Amino acid sequence: MATSPVGSTPSTTNTTNSSSTQNSTAANAFGSLNINDFINLMVTGLQNQDPTNPTDTTTLMQQVSEIGSIESTQNLSTTLQSVALGQSVATAGNLIGRNVTGLDSTGKSVTGVVSSVSVSNGNTTLNVGSSAIPLANVTTIQAASTSS
Repeated sequence: MATSPVGSTPSTTNTTNSSSTQNSTAANAFGSLNINDFINLMVTGLQNQDPTNPTDTTTLMQQVSEIGSIESTQNLSTTLQSVALGQSVATAGNLIGRNVTGLDSTGKSVTGVVSSVSVSNGNTTLNVGSSAIPLANVTTIQAASTSS
């Protein structure tokens, strides 16, 4: 008799699916797990363990350590992304009033004085006239021309 995990509904599977499709689907599912999911999995494992063969405390401590490591890595990644964005905004801000040349998002060459800077979805953009140049696409920076 086949059983389904608690909370799921039985489904039929197409046996003609390739194993690579199944592997990529499984990889996507595991990639979306967060720290709470790992803790829930560990607690569920402890609740359903064989009482005649309980989980070794060394294994349990190893799992707790891995959960802490995952959380620390996620926090470090978030912090590094914030620092990189801050540096990008500071660099772009220093270009206000300067003459720059670069490619806009369509690949068109744009030259002019940076009037302002904008940030959208973590990407810093220089506003030059009616065009916008992503900071990464700047090819030349010159001092703004001064008139006497």
